[in-house]
Amino acid sequence: MQVVTLITTPKERNLDAALVDNLRNAWGGGDANWLAVDEAAEFAIPVAPDNQWDVWADLQKGCVDLVIQPLEGRRKKMLLADMDSTMIRQECIDELAAEAGVGARVADITARAMNGELDFEEALIERVGLLKGMPEAMIEQVLDERISHMPGGYELVNTMKAHGAYAALVSGGFTAFTARVAAALGFDENRANTLIAANGKLTGDVGRPILGKAAKVDALKDITSRLGLSADDVLAVGDGANDLGMLELAGTGVALHAKPTVQARCDVRINHGDLTALLYVQGYSRDEFVT
Repeated sequence: MQVVTLITTPKERNLDAALVDNLRNAWGGGDANWLAVDEAAEFAIPVAPDNQWDVWADLQKGCVDLVIQPLEGRRKKMLLADMDSTMIRQECIDELAAEAGVGARVADITARAMNGELDFEEALIERVGLLKGMPEAMIEQVLDERISHMPGGYELVNTMKAHGAYAALVSGGFTAFTARVAAALGFDENRANTLIAANGKLTGDVGRPILGKAAKVDALKDITSRLGLSADDVLAVGDGANDLGMLELAGTGVALHAKPTVQARCDVRINHGDLTALLYVQGYSRDEFVT
C-alpha cells in the first residue's frame, strides 16, 4: 500500500479540496485525510501510478508538493539534518565571507559546490582560505545578526523527539554555528567542521578530517549503529550535492528546496512547503505538532 501526500505553502494555505478529490478518484485512492486544513492532505492507493512525475510537474506550477511512498514504516525514528539552507536560511560561510569583504567570491564557489560542480572538500579549503585574518569574534556577530532559522525547524525536531525519535544535525559548515543552532532547535547532537583560529584571528584553515559527503554517510551509519536502528529508520534532509550520500541511504531522503542535481536523484522533493512538510510526509497532523 502506498500513501499520497499533497502539501502546499503554509503561508498561502490554498490546497484545493477538489484537486485532492480529483486525484484520489483518478488513482483509485481511499478517503482523503486532511492533516492541516487547506494545507496538507493524504490518501492511500494500492500502487504508485505510472504518471506520478507528470502529475508532480503539473502540481509544482500550482505550488503543491506531491510525495508518494510506502505507507508502512514512513514514521521515522531518527532525523538527520543538514544545516545550511536547510535548518537555517543561510550558508554560514557565505555570511562570514560577506563580513570579511569576500562575499561574492565565496558565494560563487559555494553555489557551484552545492550543485556538485566542484569537489566539496577542495571548495571548502579554498573558501576558508579567503577568511584568513578575520577576527574570531566576528563569528558571534554573524550568528547574532545574519543567521535565521528555517520555518518549521523547531516543530520538526521536537515533534519527532516527542514521539521517541533522535535528532542529529550534521553539517559541512562549522561547529560554532551547529552548536548554537542545535541548542536552539533541540537537536540531540551536532557534527561539523572546525574553523582554526590563533591569537583571536582565523588562520584560513579548517580542522581535519573535513566533514563532507562521505562523513555525512558515516554519521548516519555511526549514529544508527549506536542507537540500534537501521538506515530505513532515518529521515534525512538536505539541499546540496554533499547531502546526496545520506539522502540516498536513508529510509526517507528529502530534497528540501534543493539544487536541481539533488532533486533529480531524490524521490521526496519539497519545494513549496517548509520543514513542517517533513512531518506531514510522516503522517503527522498539524494538531500533533510541538510548537
